[in-house]
Amino acid sequence: MQTLPPSNTLYLPRSWEEIPRGEAFRAALEQQLQPWWPKMYGYHLLKLGNLSAGIDSEKCPISHQVNVGLCGEGLQVLADPVQLPFAEKSVDACLIAHTLAYARDPHRILREVDRVLIDDGWLVMTNFNLFSLLGVGKLLPWVRHRQPMAAQMFTQMRLLDWLGLLNYEVMYHSRVHVLPWGRQGGKMLSAHLPALGCVGVMVARKRTLPLTPTAKRVGLRKPSLSRAVGAVKSYRDLP
Repeated sequence: MQTLPPSNTLYLPRSWEEIPRGEAFRAALEQQLQPWWPKMYGYHLLKLGNLSAGIDSEKCPISHQVNVGLCGEGLQVLADPVQLPFAEKSVDACLIAHTLAYARDPHRILREVDRVLIDDGWLVMTNFNLFSLLGVGKLLPWVRHRQPMAAQMFTQMRLLDWLGLLNYEVMYHSRVHVLPWGRQGGKMLSAHLPALGCVGVMVARKRTLPLTPTAKRVGLRKPSLSRAVGAVKSYRDLP
């Protein structure tokens, strides 16, 4: 079997089940995203990484949803996230669920996602919050190398700055699940102290100045999810 070398990733869990309390984190994120999926239209939704593939996006009207990652189950395309095998501006929406948390170069992944997204395309991003009880765990020597404390954590302000530099308009951002060890994450605390939520979610749209017409708006033929010249190969054989 052929696999792609993990050139740009740290240890990447292949599912939410490999992260302690991961199922609870996933459920909290899915609840936050449910109102946003019906707003997204287009032809192609890219779910980048194994954790993204595990997020339920059934309510999204985009029918062609492609799971992309280095290795694991449930992936349609095996590819390095920093060199996606798709042409520029060929993807309508992209989900990167905790993908940056396990990347050696998160900026490069964001730039690659920006390359393949169409103008006004949707970017959905989730992450672990540094200013939370999980973030405190990174200061404790006996737990900081365990999951999920071993993952990279970013402040919400830092992520907003990154998206601002790429000219994205943030439509929604939130943090939930204050108590990481509870199945519900502390609903009362999440309602009154959202800044301390362990997991965060952002929904943004790619903006351009000046705004240029897209193929959908001018009534051209349906675009295809074509491969980019010189991009890495995709494989059907899973390890």
